[in-house]
Amino acid sequence: MRFGVLGPLAVWTEAGEPVSIPGRKVRALLADLLVHEGRPVSADTLVEDLWGNAAPADPTAALHVRVSQLRRALAAAEPDARELVVSQPPGYVLRVGPDDVDAARFARLAGEGRYDEALALWRGPALADFADDQFASVAVARWEEQRLSIVEAHAEARLELGEHHELVAELAEHVAAHPYRERLRAAHMRALHRSGRTAEALDSFQELRRRLADELGLDPSPELADLHRAILSGEDYPVSNKRPIIPMSNLPAPVTELIGREQAVARVRELLASGRLVTLTGPGGVGKTSVALAVARTHRDGAWLIDFTTWDGQGDPAEFVLAALSIRDTPGDLSGPGERLASALRQRRTLLLLDNCEHVVEQAAGLVGPLLAAAPEVRVLATSREPLRLRGEARWDVPPLAVPDTDDPARLAQSPAVRLFLARAGLTPEAQTIAGVA
Repeated sequence: MRFGVLGPLAVWTEAGEPVSIPGRKVRALLADLLVHEGRPVSADTLVEDLWGNAAPADPTAALHVRVSQLRRALAAAEPDARELVVSQPPGYVLRVGPDDVDAARFARLAGEGRYDEALALWRGPALADFADDQFASVAVARWEEQRLSIVEAHAEARLELGEHHELVAELAEHVAAHPYRERLRAAHMRALHRSGRTAEALDSFQELRRRLADELGLDPSPELADLHRAILSGEDYPVSNKRPIIPMSNLPAPVTELIGREQAVARVRELLASGRLVTLTGPGGVGKTSVALAVARTHRDGAWLIDFTTWDGQGDPAEFVLAALSIRDTPGDLSGPGERLASALRQRRTLLLLDNCEHVVEQAAGLVGPLLAAAPEVRVLATSREPLRLRGEARWDVPPLAVPDTDDPARLAQSPAVRLFLARAGLTPEAQTIAGVA
């Protein structure tokens, strides 16, 4: 069974035959399971996402009905597909292979540089039929950002192959829809210039400059200004000598449910919304990395993990970050590592997760301070046993999960600390009952 989210929700058999999923609530249930990408979704979350404030009198029974309907619809197309919807505490999970969802295939093909094949998977806006549903917003934003990044990378590759005439019309539509994406506009300006439409390329730059000044009080990036000057003088430069392509994300997929940290994640997101540097502190094993990763996965503009555990503190930390982001040296570029990193990130709205900084606090601070000053759209979320002690840093101590002061097995079983222990121990519900905690 194959599933599509890069467009309206769709399901196909292995043979490519479309599968009908009747009922909006059943389709919403499937969409919700798909956006969680193989992670269990609690029953409470599914009820909230499907019904909101209009939940039925018996929401558990109503959810069970929708799950049964989804299983029947899948089984009608392929009998074994019924087993894809698995009941797993605290709710349900959709068990699919790594290549069974078009979003996963898109990421794989894009990572292999097969841009044509990757972009061909898109059938319209991601989950277009659930665009207004809150549960889909984060995943949809991430997929759309990934698509645009590949559109930009693909355009630059095609410019190197001399396909500027074909790109003029294709990129015009994207620029109109996303007027502030400078990498996209730069590719369009080059395509126009190389197609003999230099005046239009210059007009495009001036249009962006007016927009930025009037609406945001900003100027175009130095890279785009350099391109403007080159076109004015009748020149151009190879795309490969300009800004390197940065991977869309390198966050690991979650393998377990994040238990008892909803308030922590919400608080850290609030801190990141109001500031550009947040450091999570606390003793080892308290859950700093788990909370930070959960926050990073919800960041709309992309996030990248730099784990300092594997760095011994020798050399320039910017080199370590450049390697983590797969940013390679460009020919003839004599800039230092810090300058190259700042240049690559200057116009990107992104989050850097600097994990396990405690043994390189001074080096991390020396990296973050200048980077935040040079790249105004970048945010940094750090984890460390002590803060970086930089101006503007928001420090938040990650609290341990509390255990209720009670001998009541029922209350203990509902405790996040006990639930986490049981989950990490791999105890089944039956084993929990035998152990006397459920």
